[in-house]
Amino acid sequence: MPTPTGATIVQGAGGVATRAGRRGNRHAWVLLRRSFGRALRIGLAALAGAAAAAPPQEVSQRLEPTAVEVQQSAVAEPSQLAANGWATGTLPDNWARSHPGMMGPSAWYRIAFELPPRRPGSGSWALYIPYLYDGGRFWLNGQPLASIAQTTPLTHVRWERPHLIAMPDSLLRVGRNEVLLRAVLTDPGAGLRLQRMTIGPSDELLPFYDRRMFWVRTMPQGAVVTCLVVGAFVLFIWWRRRSEVLYGLFGLAAVLWSIRTLTFVIELMPAPWWPWWRAVYHAATGGFIVVLALFAMRFAGIARPWLERGLAAYWLIGPVAMLASGGRLDSKVGFVWTGGMIPVGLALVGFTAWAAWKQRSGAALALMLAVALGAAAGIHDYLIAWDGAFRLPDFFTGWAAHRIFLLHHGANALLLVMVAILTLRFVQALDVAEELNRTLESRVAARERELQARHDEIAQLEREQSAQDERQRIMQDLHDGLGSQLFTSLSRAERGALDADGLVQVLRECIADMRLAFDVAAPEQRELRAVLGDFLFRWETLLRDAGVHLATEVALPDGLRLPPTVTMQLLRIAQEALTNAFKHAAATEVRVAVRQAGGSLLLQVADDGCGLAGPSTRATGRGLGNMASRAQRLGATVEVEPLDRGTRITLRLPLAQPGHAS
Repeated sequence: MPTPTGATIVQGAGGVATRAGRRGNRHAWVLLRRSFGRALRIGLAALAGAAAAAPPQEVSQRLEPTAVEVQQSAVAEPSQLAANGWATGTLPDNWARSHPGMMGPSAWYRIAFELPPRRPGSGSWALYIPYLYDGGRFWLNGQPLASIAQTTPLTHVRWERPHLIAMPDSLLRVGRNEVLLRAVLTDPGAGLRLQRMTIGPSDELLPFYDRRMFWVRTMPQGAVVTCLVVGAFVLFIWWRRRSEVLYGLFGLAAVLWSIRTLTFVIELMPAPWWPWWRAVYHAATGGFIVVLALFAMRFAGIARPWLERGLAAYWLIGPVAMLASGGRLDSKVGFVWTGGMIPVGLALVGFTAWAAWKQRSGAALALMLAVALGAAAGIHDYLIAWDGAFRLPDFFTGWAAHRIFLLHHGANALLLVMVAILTLRFVQALDVAEELNRTLESRVAARERELQARHDEIAQLEREQSAQDERQRIMQDLHDGLGSQLFTSLSRAERGALDADGLVQVLRECIADMRLAFDVAAPEQRELRAVLGDFLFRWETLLRDAGVHLATEVALPDGLRLPPTVTMQLLRIAQEALTNAFKHAAATEVRVAVRQAGGSLLLQVADDGCGLAGPSTRATGRGLGNMASRAQRLGATVEVEPLDRGTRITLRLPLAQPGHAS
């Protein structure tokens, strides 16, 4: 923060200054002042020497007459003017203020100036006028000097450029000279304005002419081309990506501003086209401001559909009024309707200020400053264009006479800021895309691992649920089979219809069923070979006690597992076949073979009993029916083959069916 002259604030650790520190800083300050003073004296001496060595600059010979005489007359030549019809006036002149209510075909201005003796080699002289919108004809000392095209019934002109008119030496004379200007008072004639003319050597006036020509003519030409190309390019981007609304709004704003800036480029056009061109000009001006408002609202995150519709409706009022009146309301539309755009511009400042406060970013702050600058330039230009309608301070009235408009420069600066913001958004989007591409492989791999883990979890849950469902079905089968058999046997025993041997046989069968169910319904899904081993071991003991030899051959691959319900039905079929061989066939030897043949599982039970023609054929038939029914539920087939001695039962179970193998 600034401190009083000669004051120095030094703080040590903890905020307390030490004496040694203060003395050291005072010493450094003294050295700094001495060094600065010595350098300043050396610099001043060098400047003084350069000024003494430089040649003396020549005194300017430019003349800027302010006194003027005015006469309103319809004559076309100076010789026809009334000698006593002149009235005094001053330059600059605003016809609406100096001659209120006076209308006519033309106005004459007479400007007198004193030409001093010219230095040898000073070159030719010229007359410089910053603007003469409707053109005019010039005379010098009664002789035609120059003619700038004027508005006629066939052609409408609007000269924004400055004019530098050469003054031949043959028409100039030392002493008093007179310049006559005839200006047409177009409808409305109150638009006639005349700035001070500057008369002097051409070399002195040329820089003024070139400077104004660049700002009011050359620069707008470049702005038209640049805005049109950039706007079309950005609109193409928006057309390919409709979600980027800010790009579309900027592109539309750039194209509209390009059309509006044509007013500084197009200086002559057929008169019938003039009302249409003014309607297009007003539409482009109002459309540019409205589109900027929509851009600012979107940028600030403000969504007000009713406000957007209201802005669009107000935008149409000016151009429609122009077309409906055939151009007669040009001045009223420019004064009233364009003035109504000033609150819109101020609202623009408010929108961008809100965005800057909310976003706290450099881009939002830059946009707010650019919009504020553009709004100030628009108000400035409106006051200059309609200075005759307001009571303005004298200093501003004098400035307004120069007719220096700033809006097209402020708008260009605003468009540059908008381009920078959109470019920054584009670069950030590219950075994000590049970062995404750089990390895509790792993210995809991580996602794949996550999906695989979830898939494994789901598969495990499905397997557990399937096993639970299988166990539930087995328990239901156990209930329906074993429970029903126990209940039936109990009823027979209570009635005395079941003897001791029959009861023992029933209990053995129930115990076998129960063991079979427990083996199959174990929590862990066991290999088929292990389950068959337990099953055949129990039957081997049972058959050995009955004097029957059991021969087994199990040739199954490691890891072969079947769903519990399939295993249950398979073992019940094997149990039914062994029961038939044991109880009904009177066999002395039973052979069981289980193997995998191709895509099927083969289960064969062969005995050396009496075969199908024995005394128990009826009971055996019921057993074969049960086996066929169970095989059908599994999608398997059962084949019964008579042998020379005994019977062979073959079960063929396809393993390719879903749910059979795992």
